[in-house]
Amino acid sequence: MDRTYDVLVVGGGAAGLSAGLALARARRAVLVVDAGAPRNAPAGHVHNYLGREGTPPGELLADGRAELTGYGGEVMTGRAVLAESLDGQPDGTRFRVELADGRSVLARRLLIATGLVDELPDIAGLAQRWGRDVLHCPYCHGWEVRDQAIGILATGPMATHQALLFRQWSPDVTLFQHTAAPLGADEREQLAARGIPVVPGEVVALEVADDRLTGVRLRSGEVVPRQAVAVLPRFTARAELLAPLGLEPTELRVDGHVAGSYVPADPTGATSVPGIWVAGNVADVRAGVINAAAAGLNVAAAVNADLVAEDTRRAVAEHRRGAGSSAVPAGTPAGSSLTESSAAEPFSAELERELSERVLGDRRHGW
Repeated sequence: MDRTYDVLVVGGGAAGLSAGLALARARRAVLVVDAGAPRNAPAGHVHNYLGREGTPPGELLADGRAELTGYGGEVMTGRAVLAESLDGQPDGTRFRVELADGRSVLARRLLIATGLVDELPDIAGLAQRWGRDVLHCPYCHGWEVRDQAIGILATGPMATHQALLFRQWSPDVTLFQHTAAPLGADEREQLAARGIPVVPGEVVALEVADDRLTGVRLRSGEVVPRQAVAVLPRFTARAELLAPLGLEPTELRVDGHVAGSYVPADPTGATSVPGIWVAGNVADVRAGVINAAAAGLNVAAAVNADLVAEDTRRAVAEHRRGAGSSAVPAGTPAGSSLTESSAAEPFSAELERELSERVLGDRRHGW
Protein backbone atom coordinates (compact mmCIF):
# COMPACT_ATOMS: atom_id res chain seq x y z
CA MET A 1 0.00 0.00 0.00
CA ASP A 2 1.29 3.45 -0.91
CA ARG A 3 -0.31 5.33 1.95
CA THR A 4 1.43 5.83 5.28
CA TYR A 5 -1.00 5.81 8.21
CA ASP A 6 -0.58 7.77 11.40
CA VAL A 7 -1.55 4.65 13.36
CA LEU A 8 -1.91 1.02 12.39
CA VAL A 9 -4.07 -0.90 14.87
CA VAL A 10 -3.54 -4.66 14.72
CA GLY A 11 -6.60 -6.40 16.12
CA GLY A 12 -10.22 -5.46 15.61
CA GLY A 13 -11.82 -6.49 18.89
CA ALA A 14 -13.24 -4.14 21.48
CA ALA A 15 -9.85 -2.59 22.31
CA GLY A 16 -8.71 -2.15 18.72
CA LEU A 17 -11.97 -0.73 17.41
CA SER A 18 -12.34 1.60 20.39
CA ALA A 19 -8.82 2.89 19.81
CA GLY A 20 -9.45 3.25 16.10
CA LEU A 21 -12.67 5.17 16.69
CA ALA A 22 -10.99 7.65 19.03
CA LEU A 23 -8.09 8.15 16.62
CA ALA A 24 -10.42 8.66 13.66
CA ARG A 25 -12.33 11.25 15.66
CA ALA A 26 -8.96 12.89 16.36
CA ARG A 27 -8.61 13.23 12.56
CA ARG A 28 -5.80 10.71 12.38
CA ALA A 29 -5.23 8.45 9.40
CA VAL A 30 -5.93 5.14 11.10
CA LEU A 31 -6.24 1.59 9.79
CA VAL A 32 -7.47 -1.38 11.81
CA VAL A 33 -6.27 -4.76 10.52
CA ASP A 34 -8.31 -7.67 11.85
CA ALA A 35 -7.89 -11.40 11.29
CA GLY A 36 -11.55 -12.04 12.11
CA ALA A 37 -11.00 -14.47 15.01
CA PRO A 38 -12.24 -12.72 18.16
CA ARG A 39 -11.62 -14.48 21.45
CA ASN A 40 -15.27 -14.29 22.51
CA ALA A 41 -16.70 -15.64 19.24
CA PRO A 42 -18.02 -18.84 20.93
CA ALA A 43 -20.02 -16.81 23.45
CA GLY A 44 -23.62 -15.99 22.72
CA HIS A 45 -23.70 -12.57 24.32
CA VAL A 46 -21.57 -9.82 25.84
CA HIS A 47 -22.37 -9.06 29.48
CA ASN A 48 -21.64 -6.23 31.92
CA TYR A 49 -21.24 -3.80 29.01
CA LEU A 50 -23.31 -0.83 30.14
CA GLY A 51 -25.88 0.10 27.54
CA ARG A 52 -25.14 -3.00 25.43
CA GLU A 53 -25.95 -5.78 27.92
CA GLY A 54 -26.71 -9.05 26.13
CA THR A 55 -25.47 -7.92 22.73
CA PRO A 56 -24.09 -10.76 20.55
CA PRO A 57 -20.31 -10.30 20.15
CA GLY A 58 -20.49 -10.19 16.35
CA GLU A 59 -23.11 -7.45 16.46
CA LEU A 60 -21.03 -5.32 18.82
CA LEU A 61 -18.00 -5.58 16.53
CA ALA A 62 -20.05 -4.84 13.41
CA ASP A 63 -21.42 -1.69 15.06
CA GLY A 64 -17.91 -0.70 16.10
CA ARG A 65 -16.58 -1.06 12.57
CA ALA A 66 -19.45 1.03 11.21
CA GLU A 67 -18.77 3.77 13.75
CA LEU A 68 -15.06 3.76 12.98
CA THR A 69 -15.49 3.99 9.21
CA GLY A 70 -18.17 6.63 9.68
CA TYR A 71 -15.44 8.96 10.94
CA GLY A 72 -13.05 8.17 8.11
CA GLY A 73 -11.14 5.31 9.73
CA GLU A 74 -10.44 2.17 7.73
CA VAL A 75 -10.82 -1.53 8.49
CA MET A 76 -9.00 -4.26 6.57
CA THR A 77 -9.49 -7.99 6.92
CA GLY A 78 -6.12 -9.70 7.13
CA ARG A 79 -3.62 -11.37 9.41
CA ALA A 80 -0.46 -9.47 10.28
CA VAL A 81 2.52 -11.83 10.15
CA LEU A 82 5.63 -9.64 10.16
CA ALA A 83 6.53 -6.23 11.56
CA GLU A 84 9.77 -4.33 11.07
CA SER A 85 11.12 -1.00 12.21
CA LEU A 86 11.81 1.77 9.69
CA ASP A 87 13.17 4.35 12.12
CA GLY A 88 14.93 7.27 10.53
CA GLN A 89 12.54 7.82 7.62
CA PRO A 90 12.26 11.56 6.83
CA ASP A 91 8.46 11.47 6.66
CA GLY A 92 8.19 10.01 10.16
CA THR A 93 7.30 6.48 9.05
CA ARG A 94 8.54 4.06 11.66
CA PHE A 95 7.01 0.66 10.90
CA ARG A 96 6.10 -1.70 8.09
CA VAL A 97 3.69 -4.55 8.74
CA GLU A 98 3.26 -7.39 6.28
CA LEU A 99 0.03 -9.36 5.98
CA ALA A 100 -0.36 -13.06 5.24
CA ASP A 101 -1.59 -12.32 1.70
CA GLY A 102 1.54 -10.31 0.84
CA ARG A 103 0.14 -6.83 1.33
CA SER A 104 2.08 -4.45 3.56
CA VAL A 105 1.16 -1.35 5.52
CA LEU A 106 3.33 1.62 6.57
CA ALA A 107 2.61 3.52 9.76
CA ARG A 108 4.10 6.05 12.13
CA ARG A 109 2.82 4.21 15.20
CA LEU A 110 1.71 0.65 15.99
CA LEU A 111 -1.10 -0.15 18.42
CA ILE A 112 -1.29 -3.87 19.13
CA ALA A 113 -4.69 -5.13 20.30
CA THR A 114 -4.40 -8.78 19.28
CA GLY A 115 -5.83 -10.15 22.52
CA LEU A 116 -5.03 -13.58 23.89
CA VAL A 117 -5.65 -17.28 23.34
CA ASP A 118 -7.48 -19.38 25.93
CA GLU A 119 -5.45 -22.60 26.21
CA LEU A 120 -7.78 -25.25 27.62
CA PRO A 121 -6.97 -28.57 29.32
CA ASP A 122 -6.91 -31.55 26.99
CA ILE A 123 -10.18 -33.14 28.05
CA ALA A 124 -12.55 -34.77 25.59
CA GLY A 125 -15.49 -32.53 24.76
CA LEU A 126 -14.21 -29.51 26.71
CA ALA A 127 -13.19 -27.24 23.82
CA GLN A 128 -16.43 -27.91 21.95
CA ARG A 129 -18.48 -26.57 24.88
CA TRP A 130 -16.26 -23.52 25.50
CA GLY A 131 -18.25 -20.31 25.82
CA ARG A 132 -21.52 -22.22 26.12
CA ASP A 133 -21.70 -24.40 29.25
CA VAL A 134 -17.93 -24.53 29.80
CA LEU A 135 -17.02 -21.18 31.33
CA HIS A 136 -14.32 -19.39 33.27
CA CYS A 137 -15.65 -16.04 34.50
CA PRO A 138 -18.63 -15.85 36.87
CA TYR A 139 -19.12 -12.17 36.09
CA CYS A 140 -19.37 -12.98 32.39
CA HIS A 141 -21.60 -16.07 32.67
CA GLY A 142 -22.63 -16.62 36.28
CA TRP A 143 -26.14 -15.27 35.83
CA GLU A 144 -26.76 -17.60 32.89
CA VAL A 145 -25.92 -20.70 35.00
CA ARG A 146 -27.48 -19.50 38.24
CA ASP A 147 -28.94 -22.27 40.42
CA GLN A 148 -27.53 -24.97 38.10
CA ALA A 149 -25.24 -27.85 39.04
CA ILE A 150 -21.78 -26.35 38.44
CA GLY A 151 -18.47 -28.20 38.40
CA ILE A 152 -15.14 -26.47 39.01
CA LEU A 153 -12.23 -28.12 37.19
CA ALA A 154 -9.10 -27.55 39.28
CA THR A 155 -5.96 -26.94 37.20
CA GLY A 156 -4.05 -24.60 39.50
CA PRO A 157 -4.00 -22.68 42.78
CA MET A 158 -6.99 -20.49 41.88
CA ALA A 159 -9.50 -23.35 41.86
CA THR A 160 -10.74 -22.81 45.42
CA HIS A 161 -11.19 -19.10 44.77
CA GLN A 162 -13.13 -19.87 41.59
CA ALA A 163 -15.35 -22.36 43.42
CA LEU A 164 -16.15 -19.87 46.17
CA LEU A 165 -16.99 -17.24 43.56
CA PHE A 166 -19.40 -19.47 41.64
CA ARG A 167 -21.03 -20.39 44.95
CA GLN A 168 -22.46 -16.87 44.85
CA TRP A 169 -24.55 -17.87 41.83
CA SER A 170 -25.53 -21.42 42.77
CA PRO A 171 -25.85 -23.55 45.94
CA ASP A 172 -24.82 -26.64 43.94
CA VAL A 173 -21.07 -26.33 43.26
CA THR A 174 -18.60 -29.23 43.18
CA LEU A 175 -14.82 -28.95 42.95
CA PHE A 176 -13.07 -31.63 40.87
CA GLN A 177 -9.49 -32.09 42.09
CA HIS A 178 -8.32 -33.18 38.60
CA THR A 179 -4.58 -32.36 38.16
CA ALA A 180 -4.22 -29.58 40.73
CA ALA A 181 -2.02 -29.86 43.80
CA PRO A 182 -3.68 -31.18 46.98
CA LEU A 183 -5.77 -28.65 48.83
CA GLY A 184 -4.54 -27.14 52.06
CA ALA A 185 -6.41 -27.47 55.33
CA ASP A 186 -7.68 -23.88 55.18
CA GLU A 187 -9.02 -24.39 51.65
CA ARG A 188 -10.81 -27.58 52.61
CA GLU A 189 -12.38 -25.86 55.59
CA GLN A 190 -13.58 -22.94 53.46
CA LEU A 191 -15.10 -25.26 50.87
CA ALA A 192 -16.77 -27.39 53.52
CA ALA A 193 -18.19 -24.30 55.21
CA ARG A 194 -19.78 -23.25 51.95
CA GLY A 195 -21.13 -26.70 51.17
CA ILE A 196 -18.81 -27.37 48.23
CA PRO A 197 -17.78 -31.06 47.99
CA VAL A 198 -14.38 -32.04 46.59
CA VAL A 199 -14.20 -34.97 44.15
CA PRO A 200 -10.77 -36.63 43.84
CA GLY A 201 -9.46 -38.13 40.63
CA GLU A 202 -8.67 -36.96 37.11
CA VAL A 203 -11.41 -35.77 34.76
CA VAL A 204 -11.13 -37.38 31.29
CA ALA A 205 -14.28 -36.28 29.45
CA LEU A 206 -17.51 -34.35 29.51
CA GLU A 207 -20.82 -36.09 28.96
CA VAL A 208 -23.21 -34.41 26.50
CA ALA A 209 -26.78 -35.24 25.45
CA ASP A 210 -28.95 -33.31 23.00
CA ASP A 211 -26.22 -30.66 22.75
CA ARG A 212 -26.31 -30.02 26.47
CA LEU A 213 -23.70 -30.80 29.11
CA THR A 214 -24.96 -33.51 31.44
CA GLY A 215 -21.97 -34.66 33.45
CA VAL A 216 -18.25 -34.98 34.15
CA ARG A 217 -16.59 -38.38 33.66
CA LEU A 218 -13.62 -39.37 35.81
CA ARG A 219 -10.83 -41.76 34.85
CA SER A 220 -12.40 -44.27 37.23
CA GLY A 221 -15.48 -44.32 34.99
CA GLU A 222 -17.69 -42.51 37.48
CA VAL A 223 -19.89 -39.78 35.99
CA VAL A 224 -20.88 -36.86 38.20
CA PRO A 225 -23.98 -35.05 36.88
CA ARG A 226 -23.27 -31.39 36.09
CA GLN A 227 -24.95 -28.74 33.93
CA ALA A 228 -22.00 -26.38 33.63
CA VAL A 229 -18.25 -26.56 34.17
CA ALA A 230 -15.91 -23.71 35.05
CA VAL A 231 -12.19 -23.91 34.31
CA LEU A 232 -9.37 -21.41 34.28
CA PRO A 233 -7.52 -21.70 30.96
CA ARG A 234 -3.99 -20.51 30.41
CA PHE A 235 -4.23 -16.96 29.03
CA THR A 236 -1.53 -16.64 26.35
CA ALA A 237 -0.93 -13.26 24.72
CA ARG A 238 -1.03 -13.13 20.93
CA ALA A 239 2.29 -11.36 20.64
CA GLU A 240 4.27 -13.23 17.97
CA LEU A 241 4.23 -10.13 15.77
CA LEU A 242 6.26 -8.17 18.32
CA ALA A 243 9.21 -10.55 18.77
CA PRO A 244 11.22 -9.21 15.78
CA LEU A 245 10.81 -5.70 17.23
CA GLY A 246 12.35 -6.71 20.55
CA LEU A 247 9.17 -7.23 22.57
CA GLU A 248 8.58 -10.53 24.31
CA PRO A 249 5.60 -11.41 26.53
CA THR A 250 6.08 -11.78 30.26
CA GLU A 251 4.81 -14.80 32.18
CA LEU A 252 1.89 -14.20 34.50
CA ARG A 253 2.37 -16.26 37.66
CA VAL A 254 -0.09 -16.93 40.46
CA ASP A 255 1.38 -18.61 43.55
CA GLY A 256 4.22 -19.98 41.42
CA HIS A 257 1.82 -21.33 38.78
CA VAL A 258 2.09 -19.98 35.21
CA ALA A 259 -1.39 -18.65 34.51
CA GLY A 260 -0.57 -17.02 31.17
CA SER A 261 1.41 -14.24 29.55
CA TYR A 262 1.05 -10.57 28.66
CA VAL A 263 2.99 -7.75 26.99
CA PRO A 264 4.18 -5.32 29.67
CA ALA A 265 3.46 -1.63 29.22
CA ASP A 266 3.18 1.54 31.27
CA PRO A 267 -0.24 2.89 32.35
CA THR A 268 -0.67 4.67 28.98
CA GLY A 269 -0.11 1.44 27.04
CA ALA A 270 3.37 2.41 25.85
CA THR A 271 5.79 -0.50 25.60
CA SER A 272 9.56 -0.43 26.02
CA VAL A 273 9.94 0.02 22.24
CA PRO A 274 9.25 3.62 21.15
CA GLY A 275 6.25 3.92 18.88
CA ILE A 276 4.61 0.63 19.90
CA TRP A 277 1.56 0.56 22.18
CA VAL A 278 -0.68 -2.22 23.48
CA ALA A 279 -4.30 -2.32 24.61
CA GLY A 280 -6.81 -4.92 25.78
CA ASN A 281 -6.18 -8.56 26.67
CA VAL A 282 -2.72 -8.66 25.09
CA ALA A 283 -1.65 -6.41 27.97
CA ASP A 284 -4.23 -7.31 30.63
CA VAL A 285 -5.55 -10.88 30.80
CA ARG A 286 -8.27 -9.89 33.28
CA ALA A 287 -9.93 -7.26 31.09
CA GLY A 288 -13.53 -7.89 30.13
CA VAL A 289 -15.01 -6.48 26.94
CA ILE A 290 -15.92 -3.13 28.47
CA ASN A 291 -12.51 -2.88 30.14
CA ALA A 292 -10.79 -3.58 26.83
CA ALA A 293 -12.85 -0.91 25.09
CA ALA A 294 -11.97 1.61 27.79
CA ALA A 295 -8.29 0.69 27.49
CA GLY A 296 -8.47 1.25 23.74
CA LEU A 297 -9.76 4.78 24.28
CA ASN A 298 -7.10 5.61 26.87
CA VAL A 299 -4.25 4.26 24.76
CA ALA A 300 -5.55 6.05 21.66
CA ALA A 301 -5.43 9.36 23.53
CA ALA A 302 -1.82 8.66 24.56
CA VAL A 303 -0.82 7.72 20.99
CA ASN A 304 -2.43 10.85 19.61
CA ALA A 305 -0.62 13.00 22.19
CA ASP A 306 2.66 11.37 21.15
CA LEU A 307 1.94 12.15 17.50
CA VAL A 308 0.98 15.73 18.36
CA ALA A 309 4.33 16.12 20.10
CA GLU A 310 6.17 14.78 17.06
CA ASP A 311 4.16 16.93 14.66
CA THR A 312 4.95 19.96 16.80
CA ARG A 313 8.68 19.20 16.88
CA ARG A 314 8.73 18.91 13.10
CA ALA A 315 6.70 22.12 12.71
CA VAL A 316 9.09 24.01 14.99
CA ALA A 317 12.06 22.76 12.98
CA GLU A 318 10.40 23.88 9.74
CA HIS A 319 9.52 27.20 11.30
CA ARG A 320 13.10 27.78 12.36
CA ARG A 321 14.41 26.89 8.93
CA GLY A 322 11.89 29.24 7.38
CA ALA A 323 12.82 32.06 9.75
CA GLY A 324 16.51 31.58 8.91
CA SER A 325 16.03 31.63 5.15
CA SER A 326 13.78 34.72 5.29
CA ALA A 327 16.73 36.94 6.21
CA VAL A 328 17.62 37.66 2.56
CA PRO A 329 18.19 41.13 1.13
CA ALA A 330 15.25 43.22 0.02
CA GLY A 331 14.34 42.69 -3.60
CA THR A 332 15.12 38.94 -3.55
CA PRO A 333 12.64 37.21 -5.87
CA ALA A 334 10.01 35.10 -4.10
CA GLY A 335 11.11 31.53 -3.60
CA SER A 336 14.79 32.22 -4.29
CA SER A 337 17.48 31.59 -1.73
CA LEU A 338 21.12 32.47 -1.36
CA THR A 339 21.56 29.59 1.03
CA GLU A 340 21.43 26.87 -1.64
CA SER A 341 24.02 28.43 -3.96
CA SER A 342 26.29 29.41 -1.08
CA ALA A 343 26.24 25.87 0.24
CA ALA A 344 27.35 24.59 -3.14
CA GLU A 345 30.04 27.23 -3.86
CA PRO A 346 30.44 29.69 -0.97
CA PHE A 347 33.14 32.01 -2.43
CA SER A 348 32.59 31.92 -6.19
CA ALA A 349 32.72 34.96 -8.46
CA GLU A 350 29.22 34.14 -9.67
CA LEU A 351 27.86 34.32 -6.13
CA GLU A 352 29.61 37.64 -5.49
CA ARG A 353 28.18 39.11 -8.71
CA GLU A 354 24.66 37.88 -7.82
CA LEU A 355 24.92 39.26 -4.32
CA SER A 356 26.22 42.61 -5.53
CA GLU A 357 23.37 42.99 -8.00
CA ARG A 358 20.76 42.21 -5.35
CA VAL A 359 22.21 44.44 -2.66
CA LEU A 360 23.79 47.36 -4.51
CA GLY A 361 21.81 47.56 -7.73
CA ASP A 362 23.24 50.47 -9.78
CA ARG A 363 25.93 51.03 -7.17
CA ARG A 364 27.54 47.60 -7.65
CA HIS A 365 31.26 47.14 -8.52
CA GLY A 366 32.44 48.64 -11.83
CA TRP A 367 29.85 51.39 -12.05
